[in-house]
Amino acid sequence: MLAPLDVERGREEGKIFCLQLIDLKFDWAESRKMSTDQTAARQDNNVNSKQEEAKDIEGITLNIPKYVRQKETVLGKKQLKSIKDKKVKGTLQRIESKYADAAEKAARTEMLLTEEPGYLEAEGMEKTYNFTQDQLISAVDEEVSKKRFDISLPTFGPYAFDYTRNGRHMAIAGRKGHIATYNWPSDKKMCEFQVKENIRDIKWLHNELYFAVAQKKYVYIYDHNGLELHCLKKHIEVNKIEFLPYHFLLVTVGNAGWLKYQDTSTGKLVCEHRTKLGKCDAMTQNPWNAIIHLGHVNGTVTLWSPNMTTPLVKMLTHKGPVKALAVDHSGKYMATSGLDGQLKIWDIRTYKSLHEYYTPTPAACLSISQLGLLGVGWGPHVWVWKDAFTTKQQSPYMTHIERGTQIHDMHFCPYDDILGVGYSSGISSLVVPGAGEPNFDSLEANPYQTKKQRQESEVHALLEKIQPEAITLDTTFVGKIDRASKAVIEKERKQEQEENKKNSKPAKEKKKMRGRNTALKRYLRKKQKNVIDDKRLSIEKELARQRELRQKRSLGEIEKPPTALDRFEKK
Repeated sequence: MLAPLDVERGREEGKIFCLQLIDLKFDWAESRKMSTDQTAARQDNNVNSKQEEAKDIEGITLNIPKYVRQKETVLGKKQLKSIKDKKVKGTLQRIESKYADAAEKAARTEMLLTEEPGYLEAEGMEKTYNFTQDQLISAVDEEVSKKRFDISLPTFGPYAFDYTRNGRHMAIAGRKGHIATYNWPSDKKMCEFQVKENIRDIKWLHNELYFAVAQKKYVYIYDHNGLELHCLKKHIEVNKIEFLPYHFLLVTVGNAGWLKYQDTSTGKLVCEHRTKLGKCDAMTQNPWNAIIHLGHVNGTVTLWSPNMTTPLVKMLTHKGPVKALAVDHSGKYMATSGLDGQLKIWDIRTYKSLHEYYTPTPAACLSISQLGLLGVGWGPHVWVWKDAFTTKQQSPYMTHIERGTQIHDMHFCPYDDILGVGYSSGISSLVVPGAGEPNFDSLEANPYQTKKQRQESEVHALLEKIQPEAITLDTTFVGKIDRASKAVIEKERKQEQEENKKNSKPAKEKKKMRGRNTALKRYLRKKQKNVIDDKRLSIEKELARQRELRQKRSLGEIEKPPTALDRFEKK
């Protein structure tokens, strides 16, 4: 047994231990209360900071609807509520929140775009189309005035030319074989040579190191030094060339009416389509969805994709042959000109004509700038129209005339207020205020890129290359949900199979070995096994009878018929 002193000592120690536990609990509660107070204060500070940020941008209106995805790809709150599967509903909610955050961030970055386009403004009774290039040069700074020049080349014209995607380099090609490339802002010539045969078109490839030329018979690819790298012998008598930069596809069309797609990264011919509409010398691409637009002699415009052998859309645009085509950068509007003297503006979304203009002589070339200015070249005249797609204009924005020549080609320079024009006697660079995009994306096309940046951008472009199968008329098709039932999908699939069977050509009959290619054998192979007719039955009976006779003769059951040699046999 324990002594009374030990018992009392144990009780006192127990009381002390309990008091220590109570003190610990109190300290822990106090610290927890302080931490909650601190977190609440932090949250209040975050809220206040967000409110302060919101106050800072109250004066700037964010253009969020500009960057929101199209309605076909966005699910509304009602549609999300109707989804019963919690997992699917949660993932869709997260995706939609990401889309909303991305649109808000893109709208906020607009505050960094400090440059704004400038247009000509007339005072009083003045008209902007009365301003000449000399008057403009006298009013602008020295840097802009250097971009206005004329090069007289009367011997080898008319001239076709093209700008690179960043607008730093220009390539010109004369009909009689003259080719030259320039770094035109710095006034440096890269190469110049003579091929001594007719040239129809010239086009830069993915950067300023390579360009393609449509010569008399074949298409040739040269480097920046003028050395011939490739001869594309499958592209014969080409009139127009286009290059799809995101797909690395070189597209050509010519006198034979064949539309051909060549992959410049692998060197393979992706596909070739027969238009069946004869010679074609009007072609352009839709920058929005990489669809090729062709203008034909019968007045129609066809839209092509490498995935279909027939045109996606066929539009009757003019009463005569189509001379020129142009599509704006948003992919919504198309401008066409024909030999009937009409210049028409079309809405590609509805395939309807919006406005019609008249040109005294048929327009030979059309071009649309990054900000929506429409350049029209007819005869020796150059007209530039502003807001021609939204409303019908009564007078052009700017005009220019080069007397004694005929306009052959025309292009707006990207990220600059310059319009390049190719005449029959040379080329000109015209100043057009408000033509180029003032804010460029250095990851998309950088006018000031270095050699290292060019190499890296080329590698990234090859890694991110879009396959030709992704070229569709509706760019929002990828990611859509097919809401049709299984029965409808199965029915559509069967109909498609039946149509393919009808359109498919019968397979050619293979030649058999000797003795197995008689007329009777071919007839029996050609006929289907499940088809019964009198002729087939009679032939099958005759074959069966001959087979039985051969078997009986081999077994000796049937005597051989007498012959003339039987009298010589020994009896």
